[in-house]
Amino acid sequence: MKPIKYTYIHSVATLAGGLCIAVACGGGMGMPKPRGYIRIDFPEKEYRIFDSVGYPYRLAYPTYGYVAPDTQSYRYEPYWVNIRMPRYNATIHISYKRMQKNMPALLDDTHNFVYRHVIKADAITETPFTHADAKVYGMLYEISGNVASSVQFYATDSLRHFLRGSLYFFTPPNVDSLAPSIDFLTQDIVYLMQTIEWKKH
Repeated sequence: MKPIKYTYIHSVATLAGGLCIAVACGGGMGMPKPRGYIRIDFPEKEYRIFDSVGYPYRLAYPTYGYVAPDTQSYRYEPYWVNIRMPRYNATIHISYKRMQKNMPALLDDTHNFVYRHVIKADAITETPFTHADAKVYGMLYEISGNVASSVQFYATDSLRHFLRGSLYFFTPPNVDSLAPSIDFLTQDIVYLMQTIEWKKH
């Protein structure tokens, strides 16, 4: 919103006339309104299963999104996908690595990806995740502030599989305007983590 420009009134008569009009109308000098944001109506939560032939994992994702191969890495990383949600101009990037006794290195990479946002982050919250029956263990990272990625996570069976995800909005980061969408999509990421299953090859 452009700032309101005020001009000095040099005539006492003009000033008095203006005050009389203001009183007669029962009003006063208008104040700039605070910046507002577009209200987003969120749909009911519904999910479908991603279970593509040849992929070493399956998981659930929201019906208002779709899964597409990560074309920038598909040639070298065939199990990487993007869950795109055009309605929110957002994408959950999913990467996958088959572990070869390199779990410490993969955890270090994940830590670095998360904490490179620390310069702009207000806080980083870590929430451990365990689904023992499915042999899925991981961590959810919620990064508050005007950062590029507000939610990241990883999941592993500690032996063969390592899956990592990150939420990105393709719009300039603004925590105030994006907060409702971040909260809404974080619920989907938690459900995604809860539904991960490793497939046998």
